[in-house]
Amino acid sequence: MKSYKVSVWKISVNKTTKKPTYLVRWVVDGQPFSESHKTKALADRFRAKLMRALDKGEPFDTVTGLPDSLRGGKAALSFLDLAVKYLDARWPEASAKQRDSMTDALATVVPVVVKPARGRPAPEVLRKALRSYVLPVPRREREQPEEIATAVRWIEKASLPVGELQEIVRVHELIDALGRKLDGKPAATQTYRRRRAVVFNALEYAVELEHLTSNPLTRVRRKRGKRAVQEVDRRVVVNPRQARELLTALTYVGGYERASGRRLRAFFGCLYYASMRPGEALGLRRSDCTLPASGWGRIELAETRPTAGKAWTDSGEAHDRRGLKQRAQGEVRIVPIPPPLVRLLREHLKEFGTAKDGRLFSSERGNVIAASSYSRVWKQARELALIPDQVSSVLAFRPYDLRHAGVSQWLNSGVPAPEVAARAGHSVDVLLKIYAKCIDGQEKEMNDRIMQGLGEEGANG
Repeated sequence: MKSYKVSVWKISVNKTTKKPTYLVRWVVDGQPFSESHKTKALADRFRAKLMRALDKGEPFDTVTGLPDSLRGGKAALSFLDLAVKYLDARWPEASAKQRDSMTDALATVVPVVVKPARGRPAPEVLRKALRSYVLPVPRREREQPEEIATAVRWIEKASLPVGELQEIVRVHELIDALGRKLDGKPAATQTYRRRRAVVFNALEYAVELEHLTSNPLTRVRRKRGKRAVQEVDRRVVVNPRQARELLTALTYVGGYERASGRRLRAFFGCLYYASMRPGEALGLRRSDCTLPASGWGRIELAETRPTAGKAWTDSGEAHDRRGLKQRAQGEVRIVPIPPPLVRLLREHLKEFGTAKDGRLFSSERGNVIAASSYSRVWKQARELALIPDQVSSVLAFRPYDLRHAGVSQWLNSGVPAPEVAARAGHSVDVLLKIYAKCIDGQEKEMNDRIMQGLGEEGANG
């Protein structure tokens, strides 16, 4: 909204700070505005620009308080519009999980950067409107239920211009929202960091579009604890005997008719013997595998099918289809596989064949196997293979723990860290941080090497 009712006051000095600052104050349609400057010269210059705009008869914006000439001649961009523009720009190249993260973060903060307005919808309704109708690019044309349509109209009217984030109070409100769940309880530190990164990038985009002169998030530092290294809990790691017993137990899950366990036995074998991520195993094709009649084989991993949700994939399927994690599109990872896994894969192909597109692992209908399905089978296998105390423990609690066990077994077998990292798809630095507590049995060997280097024999202290 624009107004010609503008008054510009004289410059005042703020002496409450260590160094005096100079305040330019003006009023637009009865609404006071101010801007602080470090020197009187800067304050004089800014006030002169306001006076020049006033003399020219320019209208002033009632929200930002600025004339068009001081906003680059651009119409004020609402925070909601920024979120939509940002997603439009990033959506095509983003993975499904990135799309999920971006909409989660923006749906968290868009309802915060608003003006007081009657009829504010309930928080869960606003979030649903943003997450399921307004923000995801392919879902914007969907028919909206009346409750959602009302919420959309409200947020469109209430959303403040991005320029409002020049106010430090607004920035603090935004950051507070990033650290809370919908029920008001504190969110996990990892969730806060992920959301903040998304919003930071969105505001950087606003700077690119020249709707902000600088990123307001850089003005506030908020400590949320140290960035924890996600070390593997050694209690989840099974030993080779336990791994074999679990894989054997899968043959009993679902019985002979349904064969739900046998259908997934080689899948879980890939997680253990080749230390593959579940999404990588789901994307594995027959053409990726070299499976000799005896000896070692190898797998050339080129694709992953992570669970993402239908709302975020281009195909509308629950699983995304991407290149390998942290690798360029088309880049492959070669993993030599031991004879036990070669046998499992050959047996699987003999009994179940492949899906129409060549994938090794699929449901009975040929679809990508849902995480809920293989997790349910894994739970039953644990109950068959482990003793009661182990079943109630964290030992191999998740299918992903088989990957941890596989990597740990390689490291404890003395395979050099760079080779393990290459096979597992990690950087060496991350590998050693994550698996630091799972490398056993080498302390005495390392101590002996140190003593030999010192020219001593028999480490007696």
